[in-house]
Amino acid sequence: MIAGHEYADFDGLGLAHLVRQRELTPVELVDAAMARVEELNPRLNAVIFSAYEQARQRAKMSLTGPLVGVPMLLKDILGHKQGWPTRQGSGFLPATGSMHDSTLVTRYEIAGLIALGKTNVPEFGLLPITESSLYGPARNPWNPDHSPGGSSGGAAVAVAARMVPIAHANDGGGSIRIPAACCGLVGLKPTRARTPLGPQFGDIMSGLVVEHVITRSVRDSAVMLDVAAGPDIGDPYYAPPQQGRYLDAIAAPPRRLRIAFSVLDPFGKEIDPECRAAVTTAANLCANLGHDVEEGHPPIEVGQLASDFVSIWASGLASLIEGIARRTGKPPTAHCFQGLTWSLYQYGRTVSAAQYLMGWATLQGAARRIALWHQQYDVWLTTVLSRPPARIGEFDVGVQDWAKGYEPFVGYAPFTALQNATGQPAISVPLHWTFDNLPIGIQFVGRFGDEQLLLQLAAQLEQARPWSKHKPIG
Repeated sequence: MIAGHEYADFDGLGLAHLVRQRELTPVELVDAAMARVEELNPRLNAVIFSAYEQARQRAKMSLTGPLVGVPMLLKDILGHKQGWPTRQGSGFLPATGSMHDSTLVTRYEIAGLIALGKTNVPEFGLLPITESSLYGPARNPWNPDHSPGGSSGGAAVAVAARMVPIAHANDGGGSIRIPAACCGLVGLKPTRARTPLGPQFGDIMSGLVVEHVITRSVRDSAVMLDVAAGPDIGDPYYAPPQQGRYLDAIAAPPRRLRIAFSVLDPFGKEIDPECRAAVTTAANLCANLGHDVEEGHPPIEVGQLASDFVSIWASGLASLIEGIARRTGKPPTAHCFQGLTWSLYQYGRTVSAAQYLMGWATLQGAARRIALWHQQYDVWLTTVLSRPPARIGEFDVGVQDWAKGYEPFVGYAPFTALQNATGQPAISVPLHWTFDNLPIGIQFVGRFGDEQLLLQLAAQLEQARPWSKHKPIG
């Protein structure tokens, strides 16, 4: 409780409104957030680095912006803040401070946000779980025996547990949407190159990775995209310009949409009955809201696509590890990494430039076929995962055979990597909970460049089935 207000009840825009009305100060918000982290983090392991005094000093400054005084957390991958370490969940990276702020962090600060620290991740963000040897597992606030997903697992835990209303995240194969789904949150993966990766990168793995946030409300996701979107100086390419502010767009409902939904995964396999029920319920809700809904899926043969995606992903990991080795002078050896990471790195070193380019030809061909399909359908509706959130320790991250080690992860999260391959926007929203109170996220995939439509649909669904009162921890 802070000055008559319950901190955990407000989203980011709600807290910023209280600051502008002078009902609360940024210092009070930062203190409330820090107290919440200190109370809950020992159990949940969401935050792995804190800079409280620096945050309090920033809170005392004359801040402005749409999110003035709002506490947030940065992900321990790409969320560079000068002087703060970024270790990517790996002991191979030393705990040395960054030499610069990332472009996104600069934009967050211009918007008035105050970063408190950094969140837990799996090693190099490779997995849809968050269980690195360096930091230990992050735990799902809905049930700490279960995973919060990954790779932005710590971010999702912090937002779901009401430590902060907004946390930085990124997505190279589902790493925003999967944790949002596991933790009952909103997770938008923007269109490729919608948000910048500067000043260090133009793109990562030719555009598989894109950055945004995890939030509790659709409007926070929209305003954060307004804050972050747009090219940086020197970017190699950028997304189609948005039409006005996203926050303004969600004030109006979407037009009548044509929505296709799938109750099988992209490999044609059955999904868990709870997930199937969640998809069916979401499809019925969309129909009741006036949209045209029918069963369907994009005409994609995913076998070769999945193989080429992994080759690109593995070569990206090899480039990352060898780049770290060059900077630190420390040669990579097996004992420096988890077994699955080491195995994938070894495979990545064997991928030739010709294989890499052929792989991207496959992904680009799939993007064109799906773009044609989206001329018929505005949105594709799926579940995010094939089953409810996994238990901690369920997957073997020490396995030395990358193909054997990755197979269960592909079965667990079969829907999300496709949108990284095609560059399309996709959003996870919390529309279903299991009988034992675990969240199941529903994914809506839109046309390339059209985050506005997805946010409008998500806001309409949020109004029809409000999820803000669902709280895993008091």
